[in-house]
Amino acid sequence: MCGIAGQFGKVDQAFAAHALRMLGHRGPDATGLWSSRKALLVNARLVIIEAGGAGHQPMALGRTVEASHGEGKFWESTDSEAPGGVIVFNGEIYNHRELRRELEGEGVFFRGGSDTELILKLFAREGIEGLPRLAGMFAFAFWNEASETGFLVRDPLGIKPLYYRGESDGSISFASEAKVLQRRGDTVDAGALRDFFLWGSINEPATLSAEVRLLPAGHYLCWERGEVCVRRWAPEALDGLMTAERLRLAVQSGNPRSYEESVTLLREALKETVSRHMVSDVPIGFFLSGGSDSTALLSMARSILGPGEDLRTFSIAVDDPMLDESVSAARTARHFGAQHTEWRISSVEFEEEFPAYLASIDQPSIDGFNTWCASRLAAREGIKVVLSGLGGDEIFGGYPSFRRMRQLRRLQRAAGVMRPPLAALIAAVAGKTPLSRLADYLRGGGGWLETYHTQRGIFRPSEAAMLAEKLGGTPPPNPDWRTPVPFPSDMNAISFLEISRYMRNQLLRDSDVFSMAHGLELRVPFVDVRFLSRIEQIPQEHRFLPKKKILTDAVGNLPDWVRGQPKRGFSMPFHQWIQKSLADRMKHADALSPVPLCTWYRRWAVVVAEECLKRIKN
Repeated sequence: MCGIAGQFGKVDQAFAAHALRMLGHRGPDATGLWSSRKALLVNARLVIIEAGGAGHQPMALGRTVEASHGEGKFWESTDSEAPGGVIVFNGEIYNHRELRRELEGEGVFFRGGSDTELILKLFAREGIEGLPRLAGMFAFAFWNEASETGFLVRDPLGIKPLYYRGESDGSISFASEAKVLQRRGDTVDAGALRDFFLWGSINEPATLSAEVRLLPAGHYLCWERGEVCVRRWAPEALDGLMTAERLRLAVQSGNPRSYEESVTLLREALKETVSRHMVSDVPIGFFLSGGSDSTALLSMARSILGPGEDLRTFSIAVDDPMLDESVSAARTARHFGAQHTEWRISSVEFEEEFPAYLASIDQPSIDGFNTWCASRLAAREGIKVVLSGLGGDEIFGGYPSFRRMRQLRRLQRAAGVMRPPLAALIAAVAGKTPLSRLADYLRGGGGWLETYHTQRGIFRPSEAAMLAEKLGGTPPPNPDWRTPVPFPSDMNAISFLEISRYMRNQLLRDSDVFSMAHGLELRVPFVDVRFLSRIEQIPQEHRFLPKKKILTDAVGNLPDWVRGQPKRGFSMPFHQWIQKSLADRMKHADALSPVPLCTWYRRWAVVVAEECLKRIKN
């Protein structure tokens, strides 16, 4: 796991120094630089696999380190002999040992045991066609000096980020965080700012700066002599579980199956994905809440390791009994024989942590403080890798949205010709409150994305547009409410939206930024292409049973106090703390906003937007 950056088409040593300074928190163990006439690659490394020099980055084919400084903490190389390829890589390839054996059988020589060397040699041999062989999370840059061609590549589900910026001379710069590429005086992307006010995060590939883009999940960028193309390499159907066409093929191959068979399939798939995600040369910990997702991972890990192996778990506690799940988490850790560490956060500690948390935000997000705190706790205890239950609710229908969105669709259909007067009545009653989104919905077309916004949205479209123009200075375009993927069921549609919108654009991005702020690698076994490909065979009437029943049955030994618990995760009284600690900034948001900020999270959205806009506005 690392922070990576570089340039194709030019070499700016000032950019290299800037990138290493900005990305140092992502890779505190070593830094490296490689440059040639038309390419620059830099890396800040967090050592998880292959602690020795054989794992240093940037890594070149057939080259060793030319110069070392500070006892191996920094190395640099300038190759004029045109190596076959050079790479900087952020992520983990969980099946790197199996792929290494395959390549060795074909005569490929490896200097060390790192997954960086594996992906370097695989990509040099097979190019884009070899990417589906990788099981893991990854974002990497590859430069071929002989052909003067560069590639940026991102994993199928968008777990690891990679941003890029086109320059006026035809070159591009890229980095793991958008902050590295943003500049004072950049144009504010009005549509991206509007999306933040609509959803609480910015949808890829946009960023707050119109000059900086996020390479979309499952895509690659090819740079060759000033020409850039961006194309998809991963199957589009991986964006959701089971489109109509994939369901038809599954039925033809012998599905649907019995519930017992579905439970067995899920149990095997869970064991496989947890086993993959536990590959590491350093100790691994687990984020543990009081819910079924993180407990399921812990249970699987215990069954894989056996009773004698150490397990570390980490949890956040607060004094509010309506939010606190620390008693349940500690009890679960004891049940599975894990060493448990808890951080009970007070309002005083919140005020101490908050400035660093706010400064670490890369792109505007309305969430993430819980991940910041849990990551700080694990890193403070000397852990470099943690597993998280992120993704379980999106895949197995654990969010209230799976119920509420179906209710909204039924209401929209049932109202029929009465929709306009019903919308007018609701608007009159709702006034300026968030309930007015329901009136907008009844006036609209009732599409899936409109339904999703009614459930998940922050501001109404008209309000988001006014805020974006007020803060960004430019009126935004109208949002696009189309959802082009056909779905075989309402539950599959909602799962797709939760995966491709909320999880990808907010949860995964927050998890990356706020864990790496503490030099911590966060792994997500549920968000795994091979896991999803296996469980898509499970009929939707099994996968979406209430209270994630199939997950509970597949694990088999979830404690009684965990079964059927509602989703809360690491909940904390964030809204109470920020309204007290940031009272002046919240009042300023009220005074600044052209629309009513009648909830704490609307005020908080304005505060975050202002903070992020400072970095690019004059």
